[in-house]
Amino acid sequence: MSEHALNAVRTGTESRRRSSWAGAAWRQYRLERRMFWRNPTAAFFGFLLPLLLLAMFGAVFAGEQDQLDVVVPGIAGMSVMSATFVALAYNLTFLRERGILKRLRGTPLPSSAYLAGIAANAIANTVLQVAVVLLAGRLFFGIAWPGDWFALLVFLAAGVICFASLGVALSHGIPNSESAPAYVNAVFLPMIMLAGVFFDDEDAPAVLRDLAEAMPLKHLIDGLSGAMVNGEGLADHGVALLALGLWAAAGIVLAVRGFSWSSRGDG
Repeated sequence: MSEHALNAVRTGTESRRRSSWAGAAWRQYRLERRMFWRNPTAAFFGFLLPLLLLAMFGAVFAGEQDQLDVVVPGIAGMSVMSATFVALAYNLTFLRERGILKRLRGTPLPSSAYLAGIAANAIANTVLQVAVVLLAGRLFFGIAWPGDWFALLVFLAAGVICFASLGVALSHGIPNSESAPAYVNAVFLPMIMLAGVFFDDEDAPAVLRDLAEAMPLKHLIDGLSGAMVNGEGLADHGVALLALGLWAAAGIVLAVRGFSWSSRGDG
């Protein structure tokens, strides 16, 4: 067989592999979407809770536009963290400890395609939640459409990568699925309280502001607030974007190095 024919065969084989991988990832993504909406608890905490918080704080701060300008971007940032960090930390711990990840490695489904389907589901939830928060902020709370859509999309992408990788990294340190809520909430709840989700952190004591500055959620909210409320671009929040990038890099390293398909009991 000629060299040209061999290259054609290799190219065709590689193309079929890519198509097969994409099809497997797409099917897993569709399955994850169906499972999400069929789980009332997941749908509530992953989708309805941010909307309920938005409605509640919108009612409390009705007529106080300065406060609404803080709350709407804050809940948008919280939604990003909830749909990625919280969801992936819970789900991967459950799948690992129940032996599902280990069994999947023995099936024809490519492991990377399976993980891609899970990640795509988290991204879809993020996009949906933030879109609803933006729409509600525009229709009910007097928040204008984002003045810089590009900056908004960049910060959303950075937030998704950052918190998704940190969620995977945290799942490595959770000993079992029963303790997952305690571990996840020990990170999630203090972070949303300190990062200024529900209040203007400029009024907080200096020590709390310093703690918030060390956390990625604060920088995500700053970027989202700049794009949504003030029409500010990336140049105005370069430090926030850099901080998210550093957290994302650390999360990716920890997520990859600590990843395990088997539960600790199998070791």
